Amino acid sequence: MLPVIEQIFHDYNEIFGSSKIYAILKDRGYAISESTVAKIMHENGMFSIRACAKTLYKQQQERKANILQQQFQVSRPNEVWVSDVTYFSVFGRMYYICVILDLYARKVIAYKISRHNSTQLTKSTVKAAYGTRKPTESLLFHSDQGSNYTSGEFRKYLKSLNIIQSFSNPGMPYDNSVMESFFGSFKREALYRYRFKTEKDFFEGVAIYIHFYNGKRPHSVLMNQTPDKFESKYFNNNNKKPNIEIEH
Repeated sequence: MLPVIEQIFHDYNEIFGSSKIYAILKDRGYAISESTVAKIMHENGMFSIRACAKTLYKQQQERKANILQQQFQVSRPNEVWVSDVTYFSVFGRMYYICVILDLYARKVIAYKISRHNSTQLTKSTVKAAYGTRKPTESLLFHSDQGSNYTSGEFRKYLKSLNIIQSFSNPGMPYDNSVMESFFGSFKREALYRYRFKTEKDFFEGVAIYIHFYNGKRPHSVLMNQTPDKFESKYFNNNNKKPNIEIEH
């Protein structure tokens, strides 16, 4: 139900509160209570502009903090993670792919595919990355200001992990250009080239490309080394154990 409520909320320019969105859902035949709608909206940071303009203004100011400031060269793994969501249509069905890259080696450390572009998609991707990487030092997480990254539930989850959030400025794709570059390569080198016959083919195609990207594709920024090799050198030089697994 969250994706439907999010869509209505944004379709009406974030003006409607839970009562009006409940009325729209009821008119469309959805069986849900107004209290449930209100709870879902509250947990995901969807607040009516009319009802709480001042509060929303303060939230928006906080969301606009761009801590990364296009500083894409970092000193170690698990210092900065960058993330974004792209979409791809297979047989008329839209699939959303959330990816997290570790900025140090430009390595994909987690990805998830969903039929819905929601907070649950981004949250589950972070959960997978965190479970595999187990960061022990300060960590910055950079993304755009999409509702799936700025929702109350997502922000609360990152805070519980002591992860600091950074956001691209509106209309500035260069603020997250590493992710933009990855998705460009991903689509040109895989998604646009293959004719997927089934959903299973699509999921397998994504997994195969990410394995190729991390382990076999040289990266110019990494002195023509693969992300896996570049990261492994860091861990070997510092007598630490690398995290090679990819969660998806």
